[in-house]
Amino acid sequence: MQDRVKYEFAIIRIVPKVEREEFFNVGVIVFSRPKKFLAMKYHINQKKLGSFVCEKDFEALNAYLKGWDLVCKGEASGGAIGKLDITDRFRWLTASRSTIIQSSMTHSGLTEDPEKELETIFKDCVL
Repeated sequence: MQDRVKYEFAIIRIVPKVEREEFFNVGVIVFSRPKKFLAMKYHINQKKLGSFVCEKDFEALNAYLKGWDLVCKGEASGGAIGKLDITDRFRWLTASRSTIIQSSMTHSGLTEDPEKELETIFKDCVL
C-alpha cells in the first residue's frame, strides 16, 4: 500500500461535430507527479469515425494527436508547450477545449505502476 502513488488520467476523444456533442474515445493520457510519469496512447478506428461523419481527414487527426504526443513527451518539437514542466504539460493537454480533439475531465486513483494503468485504461476505454 505504501508504494502506491496518486495518478490522474483523462480520455482523449474525437468530437466530429462539436455542435452535436457526440464523441468517441481514441486515447488516454496518464500522469503521476510522484513517479514523474506522463504518457499517452491513442488509436483512431477509421471505420468507427467514418460511421459518425465521412468528411474527416484521418491523416490530419493523426497529425494532431502526434503533436499532443510530442507535448506529452516534452519533445522540443512539441513547441513552447512541450518545453513546460510535466505538470503544466498535463494540465495543458487536459484543459477544456471546444475542438474536434478533446479530453475528458480528469480522474484520479492510486497505483504502483502508472504505465500499467495507461495500458489498462486504454484497453478498457478505447479498444
